[in-house]
Amino acid sequence: MRKLMMAMMAMTAAGIATLATPAPAAAYDYPWCAQGREVGIPGECSYRTFAQCQAGASGRNLTCNINPRVAFARVRRGPPPYGYAYPSPYPYYPYPYRYRN
Repeated sequence: MRKLMMAMMAMTAAGIATLATPAPAAAYDYPWCAQGREVGIPGECSYRTFAQCQAGASGRNLTCNINPRVAFARVRRGPPPYGYAYPSPYPYYPYPYRYRN
């Protein structure tokens, strides 16, 4: 009976540990890549800004370029997403608007 209880407790702990672990991070294509002999092409694409890329590439004989996956990504077609405000076809004139001669 004691072994059965220990096995049940172990299974419960394993189940809780499995459910408590965080979900994997979503894939994101960062816009800047550090490229060079060390990392190849497209390189180490994990930088949000050009300054971050330069800081990460300094001292490693790497250069910073735009991520090709971001540069040549397909443009989304079709209707705009929900909540998107269409631009007004009429220009906005603050009140009062006066015509000039």
